[in-house]
Amino acid sequence: MGLAFETQDPSTRSEAGLKPSRPSRPNFNKLHAQPLPIKTYPLPPLIPHNPLSLIQIAFNYLSQLVAPPLSHPETFLRGYFSPETRSVHVTDEATARILWEQGFFGKGSLSRSEPAWLEREKIRQGLLVGNTSEELTRKRREERKQFKKERARKEREAIEEKLAEEARNDTLEPVDGNLKEVDGDQGVPPDDKLPPNADEHNAPSASNVPLPSLERPENPFEPSSKVILNQEHLQLTLEEAFFLIYGLGVLEVQDPSTTHSITTSKLFSICRSYSYFPSRSSNDLATNDPFLLSYVVYHHFRSLGWVVRPGIKFAVDYLLYNRGPVFSHAEFAVIIMPSYSHAYWSSTEELRAAVERKEKKTWWWLHCVNRVQAQVRKSLVVVYVEVPPPEDVEKVTTNKSGEMMDVGDFLKRYRVKDLVFKRWTPNRSRG
Repeated sequence: MGLAFETQDPSTRSEAGLKPSRPSRPNFNKLHAQPLPIKTYPLPPLIPHNPLSLIQIAFNYLSQLVAPPLSHPETFLRGYFSPETRSVHVTDEATARILWEQGFFGKGSLSRSEPAWLEREKIRQGLLVGNTSEELTRKRREERKQFKKERARKEREAIEEKLAEEARNDTLEPVDGNLKEVDGDQGVPPDDKLPPNADEHNAPSASNVPLPSLERPENPFEPSSKVILNQEHLQLTLEEAFFLIYGLGVLEVQDPSTTHSITTSKLFSICRSYSYFPSRSSNDLATNDPFLLSYVVYHHFRSLGWVVRPGIKFAVDYLLYNRGPVFSHAEFAVIIMPSYSHAYWSSTEELRAAVERKEKKTWWWLHCVNRVQAQVRKSLVVVYVEVPPPEDVEKVTTNKSGEMMDVGDFLKRYRVKDLVFKRWTPNRSRG
């Protein structure tokens, strides 16, 4: 179930002369206490001047060694692969809430980020009081938009007043040593000579125009209890779904046609195939598949503790959050660049030409992307993924179906190097 925020009528506070307060926010520290959908049991800290801390560490270590606590859920979180959207859908509301609150995985299919369509619909029909996070964001943006319009209106009025004052000064001309005002309305008949309603005789009266009704018509087929079915599901990208399966081991992806569970090696081949458009067969895959490059970077930053979210909104591949989007804005924007430094990629003229097309980027492209990130106060991180030659990949053991037996042995052949760019502006960087 999503989050709804209780609001206070600002008119009651304005009558008392107080500034309208923002609605109370939920306790995000409690809701998102777990950074991942797994539980960890760290040992207590060692205090050098307290010998009892050693006893506490030994006791916790031995107790966990004798009776290991459960770190994973008792049952797998389930989703199914959708070839039409090239993603994994999670339809269970409890599972979707777990994946969002514990790691910010996926997005609502009918929402911008957090799945909150059901709460928005209940508020719209008057079954729930409050506002969702998306509605609060929309209201803040609308208030900011109105403020900018009001500021522009005042600036425009000041300019018009200045021009009117200059025009009045220009209409004063000297006559016999005195200033005489020139009538700018010469040739225009007075108001009493104009026909009545000369400009408005064809305009309809506002009182005669029927106003549309704002009331929602009642549906006779709608049940009296107004039970609303949740039409939204959580949509995971291929990188997020594979990380939950391979990296954490908490998700189970099913085939929608057979409802059978898809193995990790088979899902790995499916993700690689559907990273192309149109999708390719398993025999036409390469070591520089789009899924391989993106997943290597995704796994790299997730393992470092960052919350990785798609960054298409800012023309990048990923956005890196310190704790999550509900706590703060993203600090870094990531762009993935393939790197072909192995001697194999320059062995023939055809390979050199293909590598040059994929590696070559203009300086203007980098300048434009970096300027966008500077405007939104993010640091641009260019991540170079070293692509191994096909001969190294052929050493990985495969079964009769062509599926890889050891995905980790395949992924460890990739190397990641990151480079941070920061736009330098002289007027802001002066000492």
